[in-house]
Amino acid sequence: MFYHDRARLFRNTFVLNRLDAVMLVGLILVCEVLFWVVLLSGLAARYLLRRERLSRVLLVSAPLVDLILLTATALDLRAGGTATVAHSLAAVYIGVSVGFGHRMVAWADERFAHRYAGGPAPTPKPRHGRAHAAHERRAWLHHLTAWAVGCGLLALAVVLVGDAERTAALWGTARLWTLVLVVDGVISLSYTVRPRPEEDRVPAGAR
Repeated sequence: MFYHDRARLFRNTFVLNRLDAVMLVGLILVCEVLFWVVLLSGLAARYLLRRERLSRVLLVSAPLVDLILLTATALDLRAGGTATVAHSLAAVYIGVSVGFGHRMVAWADERFAHRYAGGPAPTPKPRHGRAHAAHERRAWLHHLTAWAVGCGLLALAVVLVGDAERTAALWGTARLWTLVLVVDGVISLSYTVRPRPEEDRVPAGAR
């Protein structure tokens, strides 16, 4: 009897954790869609409606979408939920939003201005020489910022939960992300030591 009760409890807990994970992944997707909806609305207000003040309000509000995800994740863990890959993805998503958010807004703004407001054509990414090396360094620094924010949130969640067994997935994600950051750094910074030579260009007709 005792064995069956424990088995039923384990099964119910497993099912609930799976449902929580699915809901959290769904919320991540919703937040991603909301981010781009708010961002594009802000650009439309600037370049199509000529409403600069409304545009600023919308563009400033875009990162606030992350607060929805952060609050939901924190409440779930504080309520006794076991950390899953979905909780880790939430921290990664927020970190990437902070680290690359300004860059994504600038990328979208440049293309929107060119398409709808007669702005200059988007500047192509440098592919050779010192300009390419500088671009790779900046990209890695964005990655470093994303990693610092994301892993900081993972560590904060571990401290707040205070249960190593329930937060094992978070540490696993932090270790994996650290490895990815190091590999990315080695590759990105290698171009500073040895810039990609001009003779490596691929002829336009061969692409």
